[in-house]
Amino acid sequence: MIGQNEYYEGRVRSLEFKNNQGNFTVGVMEPGEWTFEAPIKEWMRLVSGSWDVQQPAGQGEWKTYREGEEFEVPGGTDFTVRVTDTVAYQCPYTGEFLGHLDM
Repeated sequence: MIGQNEYYEGRVRSLEFKNNQGNFTVGVMEPGEWTFEAPIKEWMRLVSGSWDVQQPAGQGEWKTYREGEEFEVPGGTDFTVRVTDTVAYQCPYTGEFLGHLDM
């Protein structure tokens, strides 16, 4: 089954699915600054574009990630993403994710 998520009045949207590798979302973000909570460990991999990330939200240093790069989000934390152009991302969020996804 494919689920749908919408945040920030539709400016961030994703589809979620599960397969034999685990749970995933794939989505897009329009320009803006968006804060998200991660109740469980996840990885954010940028598929298209670039973004600035602050971990934890409101406290950490801003770091820029570009297409093909990813960052880990520990469970029970939050992070903020600053986007200046529409981006696409993939997010595995299950247990011990084994390796990186090949795109």
